[in-house]
Amino acid sequence: MEQNKGSIHIEELLKELTLEEKAGLLSGADFWHTKAVKRLNIPDVMVTDGPHGLRKQESDPDHLGITESVAAVCFPPAVALACSYDRDLMRTLGEALGDECQAEKVSTLLGPGVNIKRSPLCGRNFEYYSEDPYLAGEMAAEFVNGVQSKNIGTSLKHFAANNQETRRMSISSEVDERTLREIYLSNFETVVKKAQPYTVMCSYNRINGVYSSENDWLLNKVLRDEWGFEGLVVTDWGAVNDRVLGVKAGLDLEMPASSGVRDKEIVKAVNNGTLSMEDVDRSVRRVLKLVETYYNNVVEDATYDKEAHHDLARRIASECAVLLKNDGILPLKEDMEVAFIGEFAKEPRFQGGGSSHINSFKVSNAVDAAKDTYKVTYAKGYSIREDKVDANLVAEAVKAAKEAKVAVVFVGLPDSFESEGYDRTHMNLPNCQNHLVQEILKVQPNTVIVMYNGSPVVLPWANDVKAIIEMYLSGQAVGEATVDLLYGKVNPSGKLAETFPLRVEDNPSYINFPGTSEMVTYSEGIFVGYRYYDKKNLEVRYPFGYGLSYTTFEYSNLTVSSTKIKDTDSVTVTVNVKNTGNVYGKEIVQLYVKDVEASVLRPEKELKGFEKVSLNPGEEKTVSFTLDKRSFAFYNTNIHDWYVESGSYEVLVGKSSKEIVLTQVIEVESTTKIPYVITDSTTIGDVYRLVKDPSPIERLLAMTPLSPASADVEGFNNDMIKKMFDEMPIHSILSFIGFGNIGLEDIDQVIKELNEQIG
Repeated sequence: MEQNKGSIHIEELLKELTLEEKAGLLSGADFWHTKAVKRLNIPDVMVTDGPHGLRKQESDPDHLGITESVAAVCFPPAVALACSYDRDLMRTLGEALGDECQAEKVSTLLGPGVNIKRSPLCGRNFEYYSEDPYLAGEMAAEFVNGVQSKNIGTSLKHFAANNQETRRMSISSEVDERTLREIYLSNFETVVKKAQPYTVMCSYNRINGVYSSENDWLLNKVLRDEWGFEGLVVTDWGAVNDRVLGVKAGLDLEMPASSGVRDKEIVKAVNNGTLSMEDVDRSVRRVLKLVETYYNNVVEDATYDKEAHHDLARRIASECAVLLKNDGILPLKEDMEVAFIGEFAKEPRFQGGGSSHINSFKVSNAVDAAKDTYKVTYAKGYSIREDKVDANLVAEAVKAAKEAKVAVVFVGLPDSFESEGYDRTHMNLPNCQNHLVQEILKVQPNTVIVMYNGSPVVLPWANDVKAIIEMYLSGQAVGEATVDLLYGKVNPSGKLAETFPLRVEDNPSYINFPGTSEMVTYSEGIFVGYRYYDKKNLEVRYPFGYGLSYTTFEYSNLTVSSTKIKDTDSVTVTVNVKNTGNVYGKEIVQLYVKDVEASVLRPEKELKGFEKVSLNPGEEKTVSFTLDKRSFAFYNTNIHDWYVESGSYEVLVGKSSKEIVLTQVIEVESTTKIPYVITDSTTIGDVYRLVKDPSPIERLLAMTPLSPASADVEGFNNDMIKKMFDEMPIHSILSFIGFGNIGLEDIDQVIKELNEQIG
């Protein structure tokens, strides 16, 4: 076919392709291209790393960010983007990157990464959105929709349970079914159902012993059969264990090239009957569909404006920054004498290391961004190349701080502290930076901290400084965005997408991260991030969803469309938000749901909605949310499906997971009947809760000397007797009846009668 417009007639090509050619199409030609079949005019397509910019390599390709790539625009990575809580912003970013891909003749952008931040120590957390699957899924879905609106593919990654870098290519993530579904798969599910990414990238690791690349349950049964994924599954680069098993399990494209070795394995397996041609054709069809989609929609003369995209990166960065503390010192006044201190003020860290590393066509820094407009001096203070206190640099910085009205100290994590490929071992900032802050505080009480980091850090001086702005890694326009925020040109509006614990030992995964040489056990279960900290009522440095503003907001009039619903219904929740301050600002309204009467262990609350609203001083708006069955459900492993228990649920509206300001109770009725089967191990208390007529069990209890009625007899510990019978299995009744009165057949008859009531 011609490499521009028109169909490549997939079904006809399947008849023309030889087995060897089909096998060849299922692996790359090199690091970034699929294979072409010139005989049949099947072209190749190029994919490239992302997701916050293009890492297109023209020569000497690699997957680790070592070799230089073409000059491009580096937007803020996911760690910052998630803090915007802004779906529209994510779509705008996706559209911009889609335009760039069209201009650079790239068919697929490898991202977004939605893996959950199980531990703050994961070295790749800067590339992931959140500790919360709802937030991660919602933000990533809009990003995918934005990119693909330009007819450019995305690759949702890394599927699945890839939450650390240590031994990532072989480790087995041991996760129970409920935890996997609620925490580590639901984020992927949201993106698949709301955005249909062209491709999904399987992860390196094993899940409960089975490699993702050959996991039929994961790739076929869940991803395709349950969620309806229509696209292609590609490996992470080098994530193949058994190629033939992979094809059977729904793994379509191996990247990069395997020099034909694994292509021959596919041919051999088809010829000896261990792999069907139907399985091969299924995968070939998906590869050809990716090629066809690109060439049917390629824009031959596409261009984009780098400067305009730099301006967009600046706006996005300012929307993502989180104001963690402000004792009235910010925003800074224009005529104020300010000292910018720390090498990051001049040489900012604005992206992470590894496969997502962008060759930015330009980078701004705070010193240069401020020098022509504001009264700013600069002192280096420390070196970002080694963690060593330099007495001369510290003395120079202290002098500059003392002579200024305000000291703005730039701190963060150097490249060596966090990167793809390895995990952090602690949450500390470099010692030289902490030392510098403490020395400056001795001479300058008006100290402001600006942070450039890709994951949470310990802040030993947090109570002593006047203000803290968390910029995270903010892309190439970081310098301009930082100055915009410091001086109030932009009002901070971001909120944390992850919890900042006081210390790493407080994290629920601490004991089991990163695991042994063979496996890592997710023993904390569903209690990840704020779900854990809130359940334990544990003090944290900054909670999930937290962030301040230069203005103030007031919430009122929480209403629900109905206070009694069935789980098949949806309910509309509205709340009024008012800007009660003196400047324009944006507030992120968060909606959580709590199961008040859960029979299973559930978090105190879970995020089920968020909206970012813009308000002028004195302005009030109504924010609306819709809650459906999944908003109230947990994953029930007895029925292997999402289940809502009948009972009371609290709808909670808050400014963070810790600051809930309005509450409304809703009664939800379940329409799902669970086929609960009573056995001799079922407790007596559960029998009373499950059946309307407990007379069969009471027939047995009446024969015991310690029946429930004994709880009302003088001389007995009433609470003890009630509790004992509530938790006693049916078979234990025999121990209290005495020999000869009844037998096991009588127990079986009672169980039969009870089960007949349940149906």
